[in-house]
Amino acid sequence: MPLLSQVSFVLIAYSEPWRADQLCQLVNELRPGMRVASFSDGRSALAACRRQVPSLLILDGELEGLDGIALLRELRQHGPTQRLPCVLISERTDAISVRAVLPLAPAAYLGKPYELDDLRQRLDKLLPRSAGGIGRARQVDAGLDSFLERMRLNNRGAPLSEAAHAAIESLLAGQSDLAEEHAALVCDPQVTARVISFVNSHGPQQDQPSQTLEQALLRLGNKRSQELLGQLASQRNARLADPRLAAQAVKLTNQALYGAELAAWLARRLQLDARLCYTAGLLQNIGELALLRTLQDWLDGGGELDEAELQRHLAERAAGYGSALRARWRLPLGLRQLIGAYYALGAGALSREALVLNLVRLLMELPPETPPAHLAESRPARLLRLDPALLGQAPLAAER
Repeated sequence: MPLLSQVSFVLIAYSEPWRADQLCQLVNELRPGMRVASFSDGRSALAACRRQVPSLLILDGELEGLDGIALLRELRQHGPTQRLPCVLISERTDAISVRAVLPLAPAAYLGKPYELDDLRQRLDKLLPRSAGGIGRARQVDAGLDSFLERMRLNNRGAPLSEAAHAAIESLLAGQSDLAEEHAALVCDPQVTARVISFVNSHGPQQDQPSQTLEQALLRLGNKRSQELLGQLASQRNARLADPRLAAQAVKLTNQALYGAELAAWLARRLQLDARLCYTAGLLQNIGELALLRTLQDWLDGGGELDEAELQRHLAERAAGYGSALRARWRLPLGLRQLIGAYYALGAGALSREALVLNLVRLLMELPPETPPAHLAESRPARLLRLDPALLGQAPLAAER
């Protein structure tokens, strides 16, 4: 990640990618807009600190190459970084190790696994109050439009559905396993997108990327899957507190699920990849859900939001939020193309799955009094050479 001069940022160096991701999101929760640079080894982190001094360090004591303690010791020998605040997280918490670290004056020395609430409180005291010139304390003064634009590239995605929350709590309590909770998890856009994103970025490398939740969970395995799901459930505003936003989120999640089921239904009848079409249908409106979660952040910071503003921002900003998420989370290109096809078909060669997704949008937008067979002459239906009778069998939202 390129570091810009004159800009406050936090440097995170952690060997476990899923923990590094959690820490990055925690910083962004506490200071929306704060720039974060993440590294997986000590030498790269040291080089970054020499190029530009960060505002705060969060170091893994067991980094590869140059561990966190050695890295901090090196930084303490140079003037610009002698007083740099540092949170050191290590599995070495015995009395001898703690005494050895004290001369390096870390702002906090935490054991593994760290307690998330404790870390959140410590970071809130250590992080600069300004993030890119505008901090959480000043977000209301900056205005809602400015806040939403700044958060577009830093938002945390969608809230979790109540069913997904309950499933994850049951998993973490040891009351069920992934197989038993699969039905609830596979219906949740945030779980689906984040697990697919994570496994393709940090999981075991394979020739083909995982494009469905089933594929991603299989690659991660039970232990790592539960760790990641637990992190998603523990994030701030994974549940929306505002009743209006929560109700809107339920409506949008139900729409996404209907689109997913409709895409899978049509794909099965055309002998196409039903699971891939289901996933694309489920994620087509994740930008709207992510925007709702960001609006909850705005309200938590003391801002106000009326119904007209809510609907305006959903109409104007949801697409940008969705595009930013899909790019930042590096969802597989094939999956992104299908989600894009839901909204518009390009002029080039089109896969049959892309045509299915575009037809699903047309079906979902049909007025209640218009029969699905009316779409037999639409572009995707013609290219798929669909029998009008098949369209007439399409399950309608009211039938679910």
